[in-house]
Amino acid sequence: MSSWQVYTIGFTAQLLFSARLLFQWIASEKQKRVLTPTNFWKISLFASFLLFVYGYLRSDFSIMLGQALTYFIYIRNIQLQGEWSKMSKWLQGFIYGFPFLILIYSYNNNTYDIQKLFFNEEIPLWLLVLGSIAHIVFTLRFIYQWIYSEKIKESVLPMGFWLLSLSGAVLILIYAVLRKDPVLFIGHMVGSIIYVRNMILIRREDE
Repeated sequence: MSSWQVYTIGFTAQLLFSARLLFQWIASEKQKRVLTPTNFWKISLFASFLLFVYGYLRSDFSIMLGQALTYFIYIRNIQLQGEWSKMSKWLQGFIYGFPFLILIYSYNNNTYDIQKLFFNEEIPLWLLVLGSIAHIVFTLRFIYQWIYSEKIKESVLPMGFWLLSLSGAVLILIYAVLRKDPVLFIGHMVGSIIYVRNMILIRREDE
C-alpha cells in the first residue's frame, strides 16, 4: 500500500475523532454543560478501528497500543447508553473480533515482523517509549471515565477525563513532532482546543 493511501486512512480516522469532539462540543455549548451524545462513542469506535489500521500499516506500536486499550471501552459506553443491543448480531461479532482477526491474519500469513514492530529504524527505542507513554496517558482518560461511569451507571465525561485528555494530547503532540507524523499532530492540536473548552464549561457548571 502506498504512503498516500496509508496517510489517507490516518487522516480519515483523525477527521472522525475531530468530528466526534465537534458534535460533543456543539451539543454541550447548546446546553451550557458537558454532554456525551451516543454518536460520540459510535464515531469513536469507527475512528479507533481506522487508526489501529493506520498504526499497523506504519508499524507504530504506540498508536496500536493506544487504540487497542480504548477500543473495548468505547463498546462499553455504547452498551451503557443502551445502543449496543440495537446493532445486528453480526456487526457486534465483527466489532468484538476485529482486533483478534488482525493478529490471527498477521501471524498466520507471516505479514508482520515483531522485530520491526519494536526495533524499527524509523522509530528509535527512546521515541517508541515516549510514544507509548503518551498514548497510555491519553488512554487513562477512558479508563478513568469508564470507572466513573460504571459507578453511576451512566456514560458521562467528568473533569478528570478532560484533564487527562489534555495531558495526553500534549505528550502525543511532542511525539508527533519528533516522529514527523502529520496525522497525529493535526488531530491532537484540534482536540486540545476542545478539551480546554470542556474544562471551562465544567468549571462554570460547578460555580
